[in-house]
This record gives sequence, structure tokens and C-alpha cells, in this order.
Amino acid sequence: MGLWSRVRGIVKRPEPPIAERSVFELSPGDVCEVSMVTYQVIGRTSNQRRRSALVTLQDGSDIRYLLIEDREAIAYTLYTAIDGRLDSFYEVPMTLELDGRVYHLEEQYVDWIATVGKTPFPRGGEQSVWQFQSDDRKLLRIEWLDGRFMLYEGEDIIAADVEVLWGNTGSQQ
Repeated sequence: MGLWSRVRGIVKRPEPPIAERSVFELSPGDVCEVSMVTYQVIGRTSNQRRRSALVTLQDGSDIRYLLIEDREAIAYTLYTAIDGRLDSFYEVPMTLELDGRVYHLEEQYVDWIATVGKTPFPRGGEQSVWQFQSDDRKLLRIEWLDGRFMLYEGEDIIAADVEVLWGNTGSQQ
């Protein structure tokens, strides 16, 4: 190696470090372990304005939904879709009773979402969301988009119970 090659090697700018991916960038092909169960990520619904994502997870035939919200710290909620229906978009009640448990409305909002992969809604758009909580801290989430309701039941997950294994070109978190 000549002197000039060495000088060029010293002066050459280092390659920029690979940017670390955020959990909000989970996408099909990634793997997510939640409470010691390993799921494949098959879809993501993103809400940029609210800094949240609802990730569709699959373990065999079991499908779950991981809600990731950027608050003071990143908050996780694991949901399971439940059967049920509501008669009207305009008549979502303030309290709901489901299997003997009473849920109270905590939050209601309307915002634009974008979808990637397999999600409950085939495309993005303006989505309405109602979030409920029971006295024993169980959660209920109702979503409406394009004339279709989705109902989910779930619970909060501590951050230590969530681990991401990035697919293809990502780094581990």
C-alpha cells in the first residue's frame, strides 16, 4: 500500500452510521416478541399525527394487534379482535357492558391513517376510534373506517415485555 493510498484512507470521510429503526417502523417481515410469544409482523396501521401505530401480529393462526403510542415513554397495548357489532357510527355509547365487564369511554378521536401489509382495513383513510377502560384496567377499542367496525379487547403491556427482531436490513432493538 502506497503512501498516497494511506493518506486518502485517513482523509476519506467515514460512512454515516446506519440509522436505528424505531418501533413505529415495524413492517411485514419483522418479528416481534410480546410477553414471551414470538409473532411475525404482517401489517401496520400508522397515525403520524398521534405518533402511534397498530401492528398486526401473527403466530400460526393466532392474530393479535400491538398498539404502540409515543407518550412520555413508548406505551404498548396488546389487543385481540372480538366479535360484535354496533348499529350506528353515530350511536357509540359512553359505557359498554361486555361479558359482565363495564367499559367506560376514555377517549374518542378521528384522524387519518396509512396502512402497510395485512391490516383490518385494506386501505388508509379517515378513521374514528373510541377507547374504553374498565375498572379492572381491561381495555376495549372500537375502530370505524369506510362503513366497517372493528372491536378489540386488550391490556397494557410493559415495555420490557416487547422485543423487536428486525428483518432484512434493520438493526436489533
